[in-house]
Amino acid sequence: MKRMGVVLILVLSFFGLADSVYLTQHKLSGIPLLCNIQNLSGCNVVASSQYSQVFGIPLSEFGILFYSVLFVLAALEIVIFDRLLRRALQVISLVGVISSVYFTLIQVFIIDAFCIYCIASAVITLFIFILASLIEPLKRRASPHTHHAPPPPPPPHLTMPPTS
Repeated sequence: MKRMGVVLILVLSFFGLADSVYLTQHKLSGIPLLCNIQNLSGCNVVASSQYSQVFGIPLSEFGILFYSVLFVLAALEIVIFDRLLRRALQVISLVGVISSVYFTLIQVFIIDAFCIYCIASAVITLFIFILASLIEPLKRRASPHTHHAPPPPPPPHLTMPPTS
């Protein structure tokens, strides 16, 4: 399960990277995004809003960095199989989920427009987080109020009687 989960994270990171590269390419070229999917036709409204940048850097460029790091970590985890890499995938994907929730709420309540590419990125990030949580679950510590039975005594050491 762990291997398959990491492979899925690798594939999802690639799709997220492609999504972010597409958004960045259109941001830098100024060409409008192709976005005519029912009620999700506000891609250009969202992409041109003041919320599409942080410190003057387009969010899609942060997406490229985010998905690239996840891709590299997942590729390394397939080769090295290290718990620290799995924990790093969890932490970084959690940051991505929190960011995605924040920016999705901005789309809903402030911009009042939806970007299918942004929603796709948020869904990809959520799936990556779920997979990262499944491949290395957090272990629960025993509560100080629970009492464990003492370990059983070691088996007695029996010797064979001497043969005559």
